[in-house]
Amino acid sequence: MNADFLAVLEFWEREKGISKDILVAAVQEALVAAAKKAIGPARELRCAIDPKTGDIRAFAKLLVSERVLSKHDQISVFDARRLKPDAIVGEELEVEVTPTGFGRIASQYAKQSLMQHIRRAEKQLIFTEFKDRVGDIISGVVRRFERSDVHVDLGKYEALLPNRERVPTEEYQVGERIRCFVKAVENGPHGPEIILSRADPQFVIKLFQLEVSEISDGTIEIKGIAREPGFRTKLAVYTRDEKVDPVGACVGLRGQRVKNIVRELNNEKVDIIRWDSNARNFIANALQPAKLKTFEIDEAKKRVKILVSEDQLSLAIGKRGQNARLTSKLTGWQVDIEAEQVQAMGFEEKIARTVKALATIPGISEEHANALVHRGLTSLEDLLQAEVSDLADMPEIGDKADVIMDAAKAEAARRSFKVGEASPA
Repeated sequence: MNADFLAVLEFWEREKGISKDILVAAVQEALVAAAKKAIGPARELRCAIDPKTGDIRAFAKLLVSERVLSKHDQISVFDARRLKPDAIVGEELEVEVTPTGFGRIASQYAKQSLMQHIRRAEKQLIFTEFKDRVGDIISGVVRRFERSDVHVDLGKYEALLPNRERVPTEEYQVGERIRCFVKAVENGPHGPEIILSRADPQFVIKLFQLEVSEISDGTIEIKGIAREPGFRTKLAVYTRDEKVDPVGACVGLRGQRVKNIVRELNNEKVDIIRWDSNARNFIANALQPAKLKTFEIDEAKKRVKILVSEDQLSLAIGKRGQNARLTSKLTGWQVDIEAEQVQAMGFEEKIARTVKALATIPGISEEHANALVHRGLTSLEDLLQAEVSDLADMPEIGDKADVIMDAAKAEAARRSFKVGEASPA
């Protein structure tokens, strides 16, 4: 039994990293509590364990008395001198009071008390080891679920991935190995807890630091990040080294660096953006590849209104407004994107423009152009296909028909010369 007991202590020391001395002290305290149940309120009761053999003995300090009134506190002179020949009345003697067996209840009590000590020591080890690992990425195995919280086995310890720190598009299976960001070590109702996260933006930053050596050595600086976990992340990068392309370095050769990160994020879209101290340029970079037309910047309110063409609106805003929303978070500016209003040209305006275009031909007045357009001759090509007699029948044209036709032919000749390389000889 003693060998089994020592084997249990060695198991806990090996598996949980708790010192054997701490465990022995915990067992001693537990056994004292158990012995009090088995022996009673003995005076200054203590238990000793031989760390080599595992032998357990209970001792109590009893007062030597001529008349024993309480067997828990006193020992008779006769019994005392059997242990110590020169014992005198009033002297304290430490006497072994080990019961024949602690009994089932006492043993269970000792076991429960021991487990409580082990849990307390384990929690303290968690806090000591992980208080300096906040901000690291660690790997663990999914062990179980409590509601939507995930318990992750880290080897010696267990950590918690709360529902609020999960990525909404991810599902985990028991036994699956996952990588997480150590967000905090908190003192919960049951002691210190390791809080993990996969949804925190810092998780993405840490992945880039591990993957991109230029970020880890300080050549490239991450200026900002905006993330909607599971869907899209925008990362702003900058470097003072003119020889380094910060975006290209983060993307990597053939996109390998960013592909590794996207794979870890389960295909979450990652936009890497060049940071710029000029707000207009920075916002334009963040909204790429959308083509922007005009900016209206309100410095006081840190608000910018952007106009884009109709076909670029959905690209600039993004799915469910995600692109614009993340751009606002990343840049710190409230970004409003609207489509440019293009007014449809009215019929009268079209007529007026057509008349004006014909009137630019030398030899055709605006009055004649107006008459031609209203008769359906709206272009130079239409005019060339008409007959002089058709023009002469128009009251507004009359005897000017030949002049107008000659003017049209001359304009056609000029335009054909203009298209060629040189005028004919």
